[in-house]
Amino acid sequence: MKSRSPAAAKADKKTDNPFLTDVETLRKRARQHIAEGAVTSNYAADPELVCRVLNEALATEIVCVLRYKRHYFMAEGIHAESVKAEFKQHAAEEQEHADAIAERIVQLGGEPDFNPAILVGRSHSEYVEGKTLRDMILEDLVAERVAIESYREMIAWLDGKDSTTHKMLEWILGVEEEHADDMSSLLKGVGG
Repeated sequence: MKSRSPAAAKADKKTDNPFLTDVETLRKRARQHIAEGAVTSNYAADPELVCRVLNEALATEIVCVLRYKRHYFMAEGIHAESVKAEFKQHAAEEQEHADAIAERIVQLGGEPDFNPAILVGRSHSEYVEGKTLRDMILEDLVAERVAIESYREMIAWLDGKDSTTHKMLEWILGVEEEHADDMSSLLKGVGG
């Protein structure tokens, strides 16, 4: 059997993966604009705008953490113990979301904004304390529903432009939908 020339072998590599740019071009591009980190030349979104939107999501998550924490500590009544456990778990999960969002902002070359003076103004959800256990659950359910709609819109906006942020937001959306379902069930359990 006759051996192939290196040029012929290289040409075959190009056709092996017709959807992938040839490796030499990828390597060359990777060395260009190296200071931009994860934002490569084929990143289809505006990283500055994505960071601004993600900072709004970050503010929303932080406000949710704070609201769930307050509800955890203020819950009282016959149903309080089981509801408190949900509040505590949700606060931890919202914090996980905030951390993931902040990390992604940095990957995109932005700065996560944790400024307490403007968090509530940027948040999509409100910080409503609630007086009774039922009020607290209701306010958390409303906040989750706001987050669900916000994340769905962000996901649709990023579709085909930023797959990493898109996937992260889909993961967060799934958890927010679970939270809404939990709050809805708790609301039925505590009655009117």
